[in-house]
Amino acid sequence: KLDNKLLDIIKKRSILVDKIVKNKKFKKDIVDKKRISVILKNISRKSKKKKIDPKITQTIWKSMIKAFIDYEYRFFKKK
Repeated sequence: KLDNKLLDIIKKRSILVDKIVKNKKFKKDIVDKKRISVILKNISRKSKKKKIDPKITQTIWKSMIKAFIDYEYRFFKKK
């Protein structure tokens, strides 16, 4: 059941990414290192607050960010 919920969340995130990538005019707009850094810091802080090992959440978020960046590049090429 939990895996299905995670898949639903990933689907929702994919839909949001689809909307966002449509507004990007250049490939260089896909990766925003400053924003990624802020996101990872926030995830680390929130993880500690929720008593979750931040190494786990950092690894998951880095992987997810990379996967969605790859997804945006694939989608962008098809424009």
